[in-house]
Amino acid sequence: MRGLACVLMFQTHCYDSWLSPGARQSKFFMYSQLGGTFPAPLFLFLAGISFALVTEKLWQKNLSPARIARATIRRGAEIFAFGLLFRLQEYLIAWGWAPLSDLLRVDVLNTIGISMMLMGLVCWLVLSLQRGPRARMALVLASAGAALLISLLTPPLWTTWRPRWLPWPLESYINGVHNLGTPQAGLFPIFPWTAFAFAGLAAGFILQSQWARKRGALTFFLAGAAGLGLVAVARGLDAQPRQLYAVYDYWHTSPDFFLIRVGMLLVILTASYAWCRWGVGQRRVGQRRAAPWGFSPLIQLGRASLLVYWVHLEFVYGRFSILPKHAANIRSASLGLLTIFLAMLTLAFLRTRLKGRGAEMRTWFRTWFRTWFRRPASVN
Repeated sequence: MRGLACVLMFQTHCYDSWLSPGARQSKFFMYSQLGGTFPAPLFLFLAGISFALVTEKLWQKNLSPARIARATIRRGAEIFAFGLLFRLQEYLIAWGWAPLSDLLRVDVLNTIGISMMLMGLVCWLVLSLQRGPRARMALVLASAGAALLISLLTPPLWTTWRPRWLPWPLESYINGVHNLGTPQAGLFPIFPWTAFAFAGLAAGFILQSQWARKRGALTFFLAGAAGLGLVAVARGLDAQPRQLYAVYDYWHTSPDFFLIRVGMLLVILTASYAWCRWGVGQRRVGQRRAAPWGFSPLIQLGRASLLVYWVHLEFVYGRFSILPKHAANIRSASLGLLTIFLAMLTLAFLRTRLKGRGAEMRTWFRTWFRTWFRRPASVN
């Protein structure tokens, strides 16, 4: 799923950065940007699932809720620090024309880090209050409730309940206002984006339950059916003549759109499971299912998603853009997209192949060094 998020991210960023004003008026550009509504939710949803897996492992080791929270919140703080470091790198590369306020932009890495810290607090609170077999259900309900609450609070916090009394760098983490006076659609504030992480957290705890593990494929197909149900419910709610909010912005703050995207994420989760189990992601030897095929571009990109996210932005939006910004036609931008995809795939391949080689070389050298000096002296 991370690999799919990377591909959607590439196409969204490339067309957005390179297409000329005329090309941006086409239906092609409109549909390309619709695909761009999924990369950030996918990354956050998967961060929630991964967080549930890590919490489950620590929980099974009988660690105290405080120790679990300390470990997971520390990891979230590290991701948040990476986000700040990324913004600093962007500012230094664009030295001379980037405004100083760019250092305080709320990007998706910042939000993933904050989401992990918030999820750590929720898990600590639930595990401190609830023990035994009911703790898992409490974690699922608390995670799903947090996701729904964040989604429901998003529209007023962007409009009628805006915390204008906060300094803009802090308010920007609430609604993405930055220093421009109004919330910006291109930023990733806590409301609504953290809700996707909590939705993933709920899904992760369900997938780790004994009931789900015993039923395997059925669990994932039920998740896909639940996703389709969420889409149908959200469409029905959106069609109602009366609306709950004074200001209604479907594409940016609507809880209905949030439910549709969560539903689609569950469908993508089911499709990914089916692909890995029965698709060409598996090969068969006789009647046995053998190991996956030796190379999968999506899996390769997913293994180095943070690195390719970090690097590709410089060659799409940054000073080192491989095409002139806002000047290319659809054909040129598509060739540029293919170039970015192949370059990032190569980078991800090298990253995964070279990972750990440094430690292996150090181990080999230490072994060789000790063996050499333990050799008995030769007899003349």
